[in-house]
Amino acid sequence: MTVELKRPRGFYVKMKLQYKNTKQQEIRNHHKPLPPPISKSHIGNSQYRSLYESNNDDNNNLLKMSMQKHPLLNLKLFIYNLPSRYNEDWLTNKRCENHLFGAEVAIHKALLRNDVVRTFDPYEADFFYVPVYVACNFSSVNGFPAIGHARGLISSAIQLISSNYPFWNRTNGSDHFFVASHDYGACFHAMEHRAIADGIPEFLKNSIVLQTFGVKYKHPCQEVENVVIPPYVSPESIRSTLEETTLTGERDIWVYFRGKMEVHPKNISGRFYSKRVRTAIWRRFNNDRRFYLQRQRYAGFQSEIVRSVFCLCPLGWAPWSPRLVESVALGCVPVIIADGIQLPFPDAIRWSDISLTVAEKDVTKLDKILEHVAATNLSIIQQNLWDLDVRRGLLFNDRMQEGDATWQVLYALTQKLDRSMSRRRSSPKVYSE
Repeated sequence: MTVELKRPRGFYVKMKLQYKNTKQQEIRNHHKPLPPPISKSHIGNSQYRSLYESNNDDNNNLLKMSMQKHPLLNLKLFIYNLPSRYNEDWLTNKRCENHLFGAEVAIHKALLRNDVVRTFDPYEADFFYVPVYVACNFSSVNGFPAIGHARGLISSAIQLISSNYPFWNRTNGSDHFFVASHDYGACFHAMEHRAIADGIPEFLKNSIVLQTFGVKYKHPCQEVENVVIPPYVSPESIRSTLEETTLTGERDIWVYFRGKMEVHPKNISGRFYSKRVRTAIWRRFNNDRRFYLQRQRYAGFQSEIVRSVFCLCPLGWAPWSPRLVESVALGCVPVIIADGIQLPFPDAIRWSDISLTVAEKDVTKLDKILEHVAATNLSIIQQNLWDLDVRRGLLFNDRMQEGDATWQVLYALTQKLDRSMSRRRSSPKVYSE
């Protein structure tokens, strides 16, 4: 039995007045102009340019036109206007927007700017977005995101919206979604054994979670309705790398990896970083001149990726890595070494056509595996990597573009419309003014 909630007297007028003033403030807070278009003299291939450059007005018009024949046309989202302590206040640290966990900020920005799917009338919404930033609390000790506060902050936001709006309570949050863009998603811990022990908090188990963590096997941290999303990589950083690189097609690094590779991995609660995979790579191939392996940090690492043929993407503590996105965006064949990983947006991206997957137990055979690929189907994989739809689908833009990562998130939500209260209603809307 479905109970139709009536709008309280004066509701529609009240909502319009409330958001008339806040919309411009949101634009000032969250909308940043896109960088200038890439200079043609810097990029040799027009496909690269067209992926990253756009005119804001033209992009909006094209977006509306493309959505007229797309399932996204009728999708409606309501964004809760939460107090700034839940999101905006965290932006005082500029790393928040550009960190690998920055999808929570990027998605919020893109949806605030989207006047096609966004609605200010919650009664017509299919889904409700609760924009809470939980990965912006950086540790003063090691600089890594500290997410111990995440459960309390999200619980507080749910208490706020459930006390002031009727929409959470009518479905127990099943048509509400959150972003959990860190190691183990909605389990909110960086270490897997702790994440599993803590599990997903009860107050989230009925909602939808957009999370970077995903595996193909049963795991406590994905026992919630979820959409696997890519980690955040700044489109501006990709643009900058391409501006400074002459794309001649020549790649002088055969196999590339830069990152943490412990010679003697530490035993932390009976667990080893990267399950010792990175250590095995270092020990086996450090003296192989075909492998460019670096353990030190380097700010210009993207300039190395764009020169590489194969880019290793091994697991760390979690199976996913921003290297996957960076490799694809810069045309380097990603070599995924993370058993059972669930990759983002499989309906839109044919991962088997653009990447290689190597079992963790086979890392010492990487040279033989890659030699075989180089001698057989490497050129086909590289050609597939040039597909603009593939590259675009992994990047979050401040202003949503057709086919980009935010677009893919919305498309994934259209596959979950059975959760939408507005779609389940059998009786006409009741207005009471």
